[in-house]
Amino acid sequence: MNKKKFKNVLVVLGGTSGERAVSLESGDACIKALKKKGYNVSKFDPKNKNFNLINKENIDVIFNALHGRDGEDGVAQNYFEYLKIPYTHSGVISSYNAMNKLISKNIFIKNKIKTPKFFSIKKSEFKEKELREIINKKKINFPVVSKPINEGSSLGVTICKNKIKLTKTIHTLFKKYEELIFEEYIGGQEIQVAVINGNSIGAIELIPKRSFYDYKAKYTKEAQTKHIMPARLSKKNYNKVLKIAHKAHKVLNCRGVTRSDFKFQNNNFYLLELNTQPGMTSLSLVPEIASFKGLTFENLVEKILLDASINR
Repeated sequence: MNKKKFKNVLVVLGGTSGERAVSLESGDACIKALKKKGYNVSKFDPKNKNFNLINKENIDVIFNALHGRDGEDGVAQNYFEYLKIPYTHSGVISSYNAMNKLISKNIFIKNKIKTPKFFSIKKSEFKEKELREIINKKKINFPVVSKPINEGSSLGVTICKNKIKLTKTIHTLFKKYEELIFEEYIGGQEIQVAVINGNSIGAIELIPKRSFYDYKAKYTKEAQTKHIMPARLSKKNYNKVLKIAHKAHKVLNCRGVTRSDFKFQNNNFYLLELNTQPGMTSLSLVPEIASFKGLTFENLVEKILLDASINR
C-alpha cells in the first residue's frame, strides 16, 4: 500500500459516550497497528479536550476510533470537516442518518430493504394509556424490542415479552433518553456483514450465550458469544445478505468500513441497523471477518486509513 499518502496520523478515541471503554480499546489497538505499519501516531481524547483544540500542525489524517454519541453521529465529523483534515469512516450526514435508527430504518424501507416492524415514541408525547392502541395499530406482536434511537453497542436495548415489561422499560429508559424506538422481535439466525470501502467481504453468524447479542455478549469474555465464520447459510443466501449489506452501505452513502446487523428468519433477511464505526477490539467482528478473508488486522486498519477524506 502507498504510505506516502499520509505520514502523521491522529487517532481520536475515548470520548464521553457510554461506549468510552470500547473506544479506548479500539483506539489503542489501531494505534499499535499503525505504528507497526510505520506511521507516526499521536492520540486525542475529546473527554479531556474539546475537538476544536486539535492542533492541525503535523497531522495528515485523523483515524476516528470513537464509538457512540458525539463520535459516530456526525458531531465529531463536523469538527473534522471544519478543521479540513481528512478522516476515516463515513461523513457527517451518513453518520447522523445511520446512528439515528428511526431515520435509517425509513431509508431502508424506501429502498426496499426489509427491517422489523417498528414505531417510536418521544418522552414529551408518551401516554401510557395509548400504548396498546399504538401496538395494535402497527400490528406488532410481542416480544417487542425497545431501544434508544441513537445509541450503539446495544446500550439500553431490552426485549419485552409483554405490555407490563414494556411499560416498565419505557419509564426506565425515559429517565435517560428523549426518544425510543420499538421493534417487533425477530427470531432466527443472527448474521452480521462487514463492508470495507464499498465491498462486502463476508458474513459471520453469532450464537449468544445470553438472551441476545447485548453489550456484555459483545465485550466480556465470560459471556462471550459463539462466532461462526462463515455464517451457516446456503451459497445463494450468503451472497444475498452480502448484496443487501452493500446496498445499505450505498443508500446511506457510507465510506470506509460498516457492519450491518441482520436477523435471518423464514428465508428472509431483516436489517436491524448499520454501524458506521464498528469496534476494532480483540472481540470485534469486522477484524474477525477480515482475518478469515486473509486480511491481517494491521492491513485492515491501513486499508481503512487510506480511504480517509473530507467533504463527504
